[in-house]
Amino acid sequence: MIFLAEEPTIKVLPPIITDDTIVFGLLLICLALVFYSSSLKQGFWSKFYKVVPALLMCYLLPSILSTFGIISGEAWDVVKDGQVVKEKSNLYFMASRYLLPAALVLMTLSIDLKAVFNLGPKALIMFLTGTVGIVIGGPIAILIVGSFSPETVGGDGFDAAWRGLSTLAGSWIGGGANQTAMLEVYKFNPSKYGGMVLVDIVVANLWMGILLFGIGKAAKIDRWFGADSRAIEDLKKRVSDYTESVKREATFTDMMVMLGIGFGAVAIAHFGANHLSEVMNTIDGVAKNIYLSFLTSQFFWMISIATLLGVILSYTPIKAYEGTGASRLGSIFIYILVASIGMKMDLTQVVENPLLILVGIIWMSIHAGLLILVAKITKSPYFFLAVGSQANVGGAASAPIVASEFHPSLTSVGVLLAVFGYVVGTVGAIACTVLMQMIATS
Repeated sequence: MIFLAEEPTIKVLPPIITDDTIVFGLLLICLALVFYSSSLKQGFWSKFYKVVPALLMCYLLPSILSTFGIISGEAWDVVKDGQVVKEKSNLYFMASRYLLPAALVLMTLSIDLKAVFNLGPKALIMFLTGTVGIVIGGPIAILIVGSFSPETVGGDGFDAAWRGLSTLAGSWIGGGANQTAMLEVYKFNPSKYGGMVLVDIVVANLWMGILLFGIGKAAKIDRWFGADSRAIEDLKKRVSDYTESVKREATFTDMMVMLGIGFGAVAIAHFGANHLSEVMNTIDGVAKNIYLSFLTSQFFWMISIATLLGVILSYTPIKAYEGTGASRLGSIFIYILVASIGMKMDLTQVVENPLLILVGIIWMSIHAGLLILVAKITKSPYFFLAVGSQANVGGAASAPIVASEFHPSLTSVGVLLAVFGYVVGTVGAIACTVLMQMIATS
């Protein structure tokens, strides 16, 4: 998963630029450069973007700035009044808590639920395949790395590596709430937890980059899979035809109304999420039940409420604001989120604990390999593979990003699968952990 409710510190040295105002400006400059260069129809850039998707560059440029220590999405140490305190950028929090729910509402205004359901069972099949890949990938990765470096996957008591890896299973199937549940259940040594977070961030972000790269090759991949993508194309056409039917030039009033719709929904989503999570925390049968603990997550309720509001509004005259660019405005928010995710990725982290990173890479490779195998057998489009994977590994923060890159009308598919991931996350993570424990202690 790319986000955590409370992330342990990974960075120590502060970046060159720590002021979020300046960092935000740099991120927007990166986005502007990518979109301007990708709009050029001739020359080097036109050839470049035929190979590398623009979305991947929106993610990669901030990660390069982070790698060179110019900016950072992680925490760093500073000395104030003779004491060492932690500081970090709040841009990812802003983008994921404010812009993401607004984007989900604006991008689902034109949703056609009937057409979404007509996509068939392959989306769910690929999601569950991704889940199985995570469940079996962990123990296989331990078995492989343990054959030549048993100390990497070993340990005793609460220092046992399988306990820490259980948090990765929770994160890569469900999300931050499921990850926290695994930490509570298996009581992994908190002082070593940062290493697991490192694996989470590095491997999940690398895999997301690969998926984004594949979007540019989706047509070729679909031909190799022998996939039938007619239902997806039909959904795109339905939404595009509707957009054209209501399309008109957006006025200043239209823009203000759309902002009111988006951020009004953000207010409602946060209000509802705050109260629902508090209520769930007071119910012992929920808060102390590892299978239901995701219901105490504010982020879960925020995403769920925002998505529900978007669906409800799609049955009202407000849907017509798609014609004035509601989904385009939502896409701007999504790309800012992409850039803020990119700044969390420092590529030098890969060499800090290479063998533990190797465990994560092998684990993710099994997840990917199983998805490719099942997609080939079931002739599923690459869209279902990419979104099904990110609904597991990236959750509600990044599954909509990948889905919307195919087409804004497909954003809801990513959201629905990601929300489903919260439900199965803890069950799948426990199954994975039991297998990892058996392998590690045998």
